[in-house]
Amino acid sequence: MPQTEAELEQKLIERLTGLGYEPVTLRNAEDLKANLKTQLEKHNHIKLSDTEFKSILNHLDKGNVFDRAKRLRDKMELSRDDGTTFYLEFLNTEHWCQNQYQVTSQITQQGNYKNRYDVTLLINGLPLAQIELKRRGLELKEAFNQINRYQRHSYGADNGLFQYVQIFVISNGLNTRYYANNRKQEYKQTFYWANQGNNLITQLEDFADSFLEKCHISKMICKYIVLHESDKVLMVLRPYQYYAVEAIIERVKDTDKNGYIWHTTGSGKTLTSFKAAQILTQLPKVHKVLFVVDRADLDYQTSREFNYFSPNCVDTTDNTRQLVEQMAGDNPLIVTTIQKLNRAIKSQRHEVAMEKLKDKRIVFIFDECHRSQFGETHKNIVKSFTQAQMFGFTGTPIFADNAASNQHGKRTTKDLFQECLHKYVITNAIADQNVLKFSVEYWGTVKDSGKRKDGTLITEPKLDRESFENPERISLIVDWIIANHHRKTHGKKFSAMLCASSVDTLITYYDTFKNKQKQGLHDLRAIAIFTPGYNEEDQDANGLIGEPDFNISTDVSSRSHSRDKLNELIADYNQMYQTQHSAKDSQAFYAYYKDIAKRMKDRDRENFQDQERADILLVVNMFLTGFDVKKLNTLYVDKNLKYHGLIQAYSRTNRIFGELKSQGNIVSFRNLKENTDQAVALFSDTNASEEIFIEPYEYYIEKFNKGVQELRAIATIPNDVNKLISEDDQVEFVKAFRNLIRLQNVSKSFTEFSFSDLNLDEQTFEDYKSKYLDIYDRTRSKPNEEKESLVEEVDFELELIQQDEINVTYILKLVANLQRDRQTDVTSEEYQSQKASILELIGKEAQLRGKRDLLEKFIEERLPTLEPEEKVETVFQDFWTQERVEAIGQLCIEENLKVEVVNQMIADYKFSGKEPLRETVLSACNEKPKLLDRKKIFARVVSKLLDIINKFDDALGELGEEE
Repeated sequence: MPQTEAELEQKLIERLTGLGYEPVTLRNAEDLKANLKTQLEKHNHIKLSDTEFKSILNHLDKGNVFDRAKRLRDKMELSRDDGTTFYLEFLNTEHWCQNQYQVTSQITQQGNYKNRYDVTLLINGLPLAQIELKRRGLELKEAFNQINRYQRHSYGADNGLFQYVQIFVISNGLNTRYYANNRKQEYKQTFYWANQGNNLITQLEDFADSFLEKCHISKMICKYIVLHESDKVLMVLRPYQYYAVEAIIERVKDTDKNGYIWHTTGSGKTLTSFKAAQILTQLPKVHKVLFVVDRADLDYQTSREFNYFSPNCVDTTDNTRQLVEQMAGDNPLIVTTIQKLNRAIKSQRHEVAMEKLKDKRIVFIFDECHRSQFGETHKNIVKSFTQAQMFGFTGTPIFADNAASNQHGKRTTKDLFQECLHKYVITNAIADQNVLKFSVEYWGTVKDSGKRKDGTLITEPKLDRESFENPERISLIVDWIIANHHRKTHGKKFSAMLCASSVDTLITYYDTFKNKQKQGLHDLRAIAIFTPGYNEEDQDANGLIGEPDFNISTDVSSRSHSRDKLNELIADYNQMYQTQHSAKDSQAFYAYYKDIAKRMKDRDRENFQDQERADILLVVNMFLTGFDVKKLNTLYVDKNLKYHGLIQAYSRTNRIFGELKSQGNIVSFRNLKENTDQAVALFSDTNASEEIFIEPYEYYIEKFNKGVQELRAIATIPNDVNKLISEDDQVEFVKAFRNLIRLQNVSKSFTEFSFSDLNLDEQTFEDYKSKYLDIYDRTRSKPNEEKESLVEEVDFELELIQQDEINVTYILKLVANLQRDRQTDVTSEEYQSQKASILELIGKEAQLRGKRDLLEKFIEERLPTLEPEEKVETVFQDFWTQERVEAIGQLCIEENLKVEVVNQMIADYKFSGKEPLRETVLSACNEKPKLLDRKKIFARVVSKLLDIINKFDDALGELGEEE
């Protein structure tokens, strides 16, 4: 008989007790608070009065999770009853093993609903780690969803002590994952623990022994959680990041040797190096830590994050004197660019100031140390600092096979940094689901289906530059991109990059996109950047990516065709995004570069406005290394790539982001098959292709058709879903159909996808989808009471079935067509059939279902009364506005609220994406609520507000923009 959840819980508690945790029985919030008082007294060697403890609870009950994480790490200045002051410690972060450890289970808290939590680890009486269990065989994601529900429903209750949780653990016994307390993250941002050799530790018992051991969990909380100031969230290091930082610290403590970290692109090297720099500054023997990046990689967010940790440690100017002053000053951490560091070391003007640092212990940490400049920098540092210790981070080390010659000869990463201290290659990252696999398509002689519109083949030309840059060939490639971009990027929900072999080729691409847009052939937003007059011919010949160059000549006599083109495309950019950039000098050009980087990265943010997006970024070398954007999923390649240049470029596409992004798409218009295989062999192993690239199209079609058989075994036809009464049967159906959605999501990204290959026609698929959404709606609209529902815990992954183009504006166009047909000779039967189709479409689209009653009301009641001269769009706008006003008025009557304050809260939410604060909601009440009622009123009003916003303001399309 399978192990029950209760048995799993009991075994875990026994294991933790054996590891030195004190078992304690706490049934509710009052028990928790009483125990907290006792543990704080024990930890601080003090006796607290009830008044003093009440003061402590008030101190703790402030702010959000991020604020509380900071408070946890600080001491409280406690005013005692006798008038003295005592500095109360909540957590010993310096000697992390010297804390009080307890384990309890089944604590019940009453918030909006009553919840009972599985296993809680208490450190000094505060719940700092929470473990949610599911019986073997259940999806781990169900435990993740349950914690999310607790966060919404009850963690904030009773002084919000559970908002001090730093780390969550989820397990079904067989699989165990952990993650930081961050409401914004998704399931894919939960991690397995592993040993130093990257072997996963998934069994709960083994995980408890290695990760939940008292000193280790404390060390993770005290040293390896990052308080990310920019986003105000907690982040916890993954195992390979932990081992890398530990290796660097040990190296600095015990030796004066260098070292490098080989962590694949997309694995979070910057976070790892940030944490390493942070800890090294605390070592007494280290005078300073210099974190060195390329100028191209020093973005706004990196600068801000380092400045939060060490004020004014980042200097983003080109002023070398400021760097020299920083090095001579007291700041233990300095963030600078490799270009500025070279100038500071080599300049005779700064020789005296730098001489004072010659024999100091300075640790240099290099981000992206595969860049070619590190050969020269290494030489200069060794010459200038006798006690220098250097560490490099790279996703693609330079080996003898891929080393390029320069004035210093062929220098490998090992030559410069000696020993590899920790390795985590792309196959490790894919196996751990930390990055995505690639889907690579080669269009040319490799693939016979590359056809012109007239049916003739697009074949790869002879290997000469003139043939590759032929405008007719480029025009055909642009036609292909226009035809397939929507499919590759899931309806432009993701951005793409196109890398060209030279500036001239890029200009031809840009002009071709622009001309075809003027002809009305596409509506893609193509932007571009390059350094004018920069010769890429050599780089294209060796397949390596050249370094970004921001130097713009201000000499008017040197103006060239490419310089004029750069000014033209920047002018187009300014017009598209209402900016004022130029390329008048290097500083202005760098500002343009940074604006593009920010625009692409900001698309990852929750409150990003779609009108600010770029669909395709055209580049030669820029942005092909060290540029992480989650909402970029496709790379179009018309450039010779090889070795680390190829892996770096491909890896722009494979960052994890939700279920919709199932792989990174590479579309190569050159035959790079051999180069790709060589690069994979060099940076992982010879037989790694199966692990790095997704399966062929036929594989997913076969799996889909097998899934159809499994679905029909549960519900032979869509209407049979209505007969699934038990929750177990409904869950089986949901999982079976969800499997089909996932497989279809991958299959549709292939150019050859056709519904005719599937053993389920499109209409039947849509009918099953409608039933799937019906179950989702039912489980989400139950009365406000404690719900222990199996179906509710399942993740429906609605992002896989939403289509942004099917919005209110789209429906309105169909309605307008229906109205025109009504005024012509269309029969009553045809009219009713068209109307039924529109109503059916509204029911099938996940994001329109909440608006269904209003849209139906307009079609059924208002549309038949339309006069011939009235425009459907105008009448609908008036109808929609009136219904919105009435809905807000109804809310104000039900909850006795001030209309003007409610309207302001809605406007603020639409602008910031943030829910209103409790004080704001309570200020909207005409009568001040009683103290005990405030929490319920706040939750209820916010819920109704969000319903109104979802119903009237989301998924409107152009209708919303016109408002």
